[in-house]
Amino acid sequence: MVKFIDEAKIYVISGQGGNGCVSFRREKYVPRGGPDGGDGGDGGDVIVIAKENKSSLLDHRYKQHYKAKNGEHGKGKNKNGKSAQSIYIPVPVGTIVKDFFSDEIIGDLTKKDQELVVAHGGSGGKGNSHFATPTNRTPRNAEDGKEGEEKVLKLELKLLADVGIIGFPNAGKSTLISRISAARPKIADYPFTTLIPNLGVVSYNDAKSFVVADIPGLIKGAHSGIGLGTKFLKHIERTKVLIHLIDISPLTKRNPIEDYQAMNQELGAYGYELTQKPQIVAINKIDIVETYERIEKIKNDFSKLGIEVFPISSVTGQGIEELISKAVKVLRGIESI
Repeated sequence: MVKFIDEAKIYVISGQGGNGCVSFRREKYVPRGGPDGGDGGDGGDVIVIAKENKSSLLDHRYKQHYKAKNGEHGKGKNKNGKSAQSIYIPVPVGTIVKDFFSDEIIGDLTKKDQELVVAHGGSGGKGNSHFATPTNRTPRNAEDGKEGEEKVLKLELKLLADVGIIGFPNAGKSTLISRISAARPKIADYPFTTLIPNLGVVSYNDAKSFVVADIPGLIKGAHSGIGLGTKFLKHIERTKVLIHLIDISPLTKRNPIEDYQAMNQELGAYGYELTQKPQIVAINKIDIVETYERIEKIKNDFSKLGIEVFPISSVTGQGIEELISKAVKVLRGIESI
């Protein structure tokens, strides 16, 4: 299993430009050959590229230094030095590149194969053939190549999912995503079983498939770092629709309305207008006999707040088709919340 890493620090250095050459023609029967020094080649760029086959920044925990090659120096007979090739740093789609010290965003890679030049190679220096004038026919000067750029960068991955499943631990998020997609997350009956976001692709009838993610580690105080805290709240920022999964099993002795309000308080405290996202509320574990008897009361309680509720069972699949149908309609703009 690939370890999920969503932040990394890297050091990049682009290549230095090659120096221009000082050279003069030396040919038989040409006693006064002119300058023929070639130009230096450009140094290589450092480019970050978004790749679909990458799902984590793990590689950049082990390899942190990236240096492009320098351009070649110019040569005589007006031969220019070769420019160095750029080097590419592959990252997952959804990676934000920031200056490590200022936290300024340099670029946001949201599409596959999108490229971002993070360090430009130095330009090559001009050879002495460029400096000949009517009054100076034998120039003995050439330009040095320009220095490359050196930067310390922060890579930050924010998942690109259409639908995010949120809820307190053990609400059944992992079971739900395994039911509606091919994702196979670890599932157990203790808190914080899920330590990484899980991504799955959902296909529904004639609708275009969409990406769903379960967001782990959200508890009261998450916005301030309690539990797994802000580590995973950021992954909700890019989602278009949220499915708020609430455990109504009597074993939890929790109040569904209070859980709903507490989760939204965490979203609001984190910011980024997370509470403004369309939010579909699903009450889970209706397959339990004691729970089934509470459904109508819970639906009525939410109805008083103007909230439609979708009763489901992540285990048996009951009600899931209706839930996904609603999510698809909201994603396609057919219906609102």
